[in-house]
Amino acid sequence: MGHTGAVWCVDAHWNTNCRLWDCETGNFDFGGNIIMQMGYQCFVSFFDLRDPSQIDNNKPYVKIPCSDSKITSAIWRPRRECIISGELNQYSAKSGEVLVNVKEHLRQINNIQLSRDMTVFVTASKDDTAKIFDSTTLEHQKTFWTECPVNSAALSLNYDHVVLGGGQEAMDVTTTSTRIGKFEASFFHLAFEEEFGRVKGNFGPINSFAFHPDGKSYSSGGEDGYVRIHYFNPQYFEFEFEA
Repeated sequence: MGHTGAVWCVDAHWNTNCRLWDCETGNFDFGGNIIMQMGYQCFVSFFDLRDPSQIDNNKPYVKIPCSDSKITSAIWRPRRECIISGELNQYSAKSGEVLVNVKEHLRQINNIQLSRDMTVFVTASKDDTAKIFDSTTLEHQKTFWTECPVNSAALSLNYDHVVLGGGQEAMDVTTTSTRIGKFEASFFHLAFEEEFGRVKGNFGPINSFAFHPDGKSYSSGGEDGYVRIHYFNPQYFEFEFEA
């Protein structure tokens, strides 16, 4: 609750501002000194918080133009020298150089999220798939197929499970029922790439997923303006997947 429009994620806003919060959930490198910002026109900027003038004057120490396509999501690599974004591109946070480029999706990547141990990450794409990649080499490992564009995907902290969802394009939602629009959250087994459950309740496309740190619940943010917190029932923790 609390939003009057679509919920996309917890730390980005459409008012063209990037704000620094005194908490542990900002998009910092793991040393806590470098902040990465994506913007429009399309670029990626890096600010060093040890140099206050960069923040005060809005002058990053590295600014990477992205002429091919807009960047919709980015994450830090575990060793923090690089970020992974977009197509997929792996950028150096020191020089802005593209270190690795991988094109495994057929359409736009909407979301990227790291696993708890940071060894892999999951991407969500408009091509109706979510995919798992090695966070160091960007090697493609797994694919999860759906019947609609995927806006977000998240990896369980305690189990080999992936939750993903999206639905029909937002512009078409007013003429679509929730059944046809595919607005459910889908759960897949990470190793076997098979769907084993769905959760209903959204009245429009799902734009964001996040697991609680204890692994006992997850949250979803939707085009309908609501954040929903879902608590797993006992059967979820007793479930054993049969290949």
